[in-house]
Amino acid sequence: MTGADHFEERGARMVDTRIIVSGLWIAVMLTFLLGDVLRIFAGDFTAGEIAGQKVAEGMWLLPAVIMLTPIVMVVLSLILPYPAIKWVCIVLAVLWVIFNLAGLPYEGIYDNLLIGVSFVFCGLIVWDAWTWPAPS
Repeated sequence: MTGADHFEERGARMVDTRIIVSGLWIAVMLTFLLGDVLRIFAGDFTAGEIAGQKVAEGMWLLPAVIMLTPIVMVVLSLILPYPAIKWVCIVLAVLWVIFNLAGLPYEGIYDNLLIGVSFVFCGLIVWDAWTWPAPS
């Protein structure tokens, strides 16, 4: 049963899978932004460094591209044609999980909690995309 079926089953208005997946990408983005804010306030962040190493300005391009992914997926989830969006969502959500698994465990307990929450959101993206019914 997809999230949309659940809404319909309860008598509420059916929600399009595109909206659900787009909302989940927003949740992923906000979870990572919350982690960044908490790292700054907790003092676990030193400006201009990644993992204790000084970073040149051009090297910030890769983190920018990585963090742009869920933002771009919010839009693509709404405009990319089916079935392309189904597979883009599945592949990128799985890649996000793999990328974040590589860094576990993180220093702060809050980081580990937020990564776990992001895994749930990515799992829901994969599930909703995998069970996405073809348009009629």
